[in-house]
Amino acid sequence: MTQEPSTDNTYTRGIASYIAHARYEDIPAEVIERLKLLILDSIGCGIYAADLEWSRILIDSLKAVDTSTGCVVWGAKERLSAPHATLVNGSLIQGYEIDDAFYRGPSHVGAVVLPALFAVAETRPKMSGRELLRAALIGYEIATRASLCMGPEHLAAGWHSGATTGVFGAAASAAAGLGLNVEQAVHALGIAGTQASGLMAAQYGAMVKRFHAGRASQSGLYGALFAARGYTGIIDVFESKYGGFCTAFSHSTDGFDLTELTAGLGETYLTMDIFLKFYSCVAGVHPALNAIRALRGQRDFSAAEVEKVTVDVSHTTLDHMGWKYRPEGVTSAQLNMSYCLATMLIEGECFVDQFSEAMVADPRRLALIEKIDIRHDPEITALGRPYRHKMHVAVKLKDGTLLKTTMQKRFDEIEFPGPQPVLKKFETLARHAFAQPHVERIRDAVLGLEKLSDARSLAHLLTKDN
Repeated sequence: MTQEPSTDNTYTRGIASYIAHARYEDIPAEVIERLKLLILDSIGCGIYAADLEWSRILIDSLKAVDTSTGCVVWGAKERLSAPHATLVNGSLIQGYEIDDAFYRGPSHVGAVVLPALFAVAETRPKMSGRELLRAALIGYEIATRASLCMGPEHLAAGWHSGATTGVFGAAASAAAGLGLNVEQAVHALGIAGTQASGLMAAQYGAMVKRFHAGRASQSGLYGALFAARGYTGIIDVFESKYGGFCTAFSHSTDGFDLTELTAGLGETYLTMDIFLKFYSCVAGVHPALNAIRALRGQRDFSAAEVEKVTVDVSHTTLDHMGWKYRPEGVTSAQLNMSYCLATMLIEGECFVDQFSEAMVADPRRLALIEKIDIRHDPEITALGRPYRHKMHVAVKLKDGTLLKTTMQKRFDEIEFPGPQPVLKKFETLARHAFAQPHVERIRDAVLGLEKLSDARSLAHLLTKDN
């Protein structure tokens, strides 16, 4: 039977109304302060990744076909057109698995929201810092809600959720930055949504995994730019029962929750539930790495003393990062729990310096991986979404000692680290491209964004071509 076209776009229009009408003056001060730290963190992640092999391939490939110089490539000398700079900068932020994470969704937010918005800021004269903050927050709020709507089942089905749902956060921020009205914002979302993609098989070693966030941000930018000119999109992109985003990307109508799209919008700020990564690997591994730190607090032990490590996890965690390790590249290493645990056990850290192509097939790590067993625990799976990264971690030492702990915090119970660790991380990453005085200028510009009369001044600080 032919599916009748739907005309109900309550949720799409609700988001569009928020894009068009949300006011900077209504944003609580603590949300603005948190947002600035999130922006700073994303900028640091992007700057760090500019000289990585996969980043240079992308930049050089685009530079060969794009002679435009309108927009900055973060941490590099090159400039590109707005869509290509957006593609690159989003890929840079996601370039080394150190960018933010919205665990409840799951998704990465800054990598899809900020590049599209910065492209708008560079091409739209005199966007103020306040306007940029307003548009960024709108993007963060929509990206997180789109992710919540689809939930972890979307990821479990094989979609790279941050990339697929991320197009809506990018479209929202770019549409807000361009000052689109409600009707235009509806079309911006509909244009962005039909471009959504990203396959999780990229996690097994492909460079293209880095590209997903950039492509999502570019799709959102296209949505806003085209809608501003009158191009039309799917007006019920979330709600359509045939070929809508939610139905097309879900196993069933039970696989998504449309109410999450607008629940608390403008009153409850999910931006406050976005957390930062201090390990250079997939976010779901972090509880296991923290468990190793905790167990070493009970008794300090070396990797050489380890006889066996077992980690009991949910089905989603097992599928996403508990697969048998294959040394196929840095991406594969950073998205594999066994490799990351072996790295933590050997080096006591799991940040940027612990990952390189030379380490992917490190015999010492490979030998230790053979002692690590990641297992499915049906009881953890039964706890549902909030506890999908709960895990029981046990380390048996060669002398017979058995150390055990459980990492079980809900995602809404994880505390934000506060300003100082964020500033330290940013400076550590940014110093790979800039001298300390320049790093401090970027830091101060972001922390004082509400005082900037022209947001382009921040964007121009992010280039090495000064």
